[in-house]
Amino acid sequence: MPRVLIADDEDSMRTLVARAIAMDGHETVTAEDGAEALEILTREDGAFDLLLTDIQMPVMDGIALALTVARDFPDLTILLMTGFADQRERAHGLNAIVHDVVTKPFSVADIRTAVADALGARKG
Repeated sequence: MPRVLIADDEDSMRTLVARAIAMDGHETVTAEDGAEALEILTREDGAFDLLLTDIQMPVMDGIALALTVARDFPDLTILLMTGFADQRERAHGLNAIVHDVVTKPFSVADIRTAVADALGARKG
């Protein structure tokens, strides 16, 4: 069962994404921001298959989190989410470390497909 760490500062978004991904049998753990996500990853020694993180968050944003995770846990697949065009542009330069950027708002089907694609690419 793939383990997915979800980092988003919006409670409703974390809940929606966790429920959507759980429908496919994935174990989910959630964090309110990048700093909490990094604490969880460090505590669990990177024992996740996918990091799904919002870009715009307080404390530590998704870009800083992605850069740190890519350095400290290079085998972890990273999927970003954003509702802001300028944030998507910032993420564009991270193609080497980020699998994809999912644009908000998205449907349950969209996020399930994006996660399945990211996890599928990981096995290849």
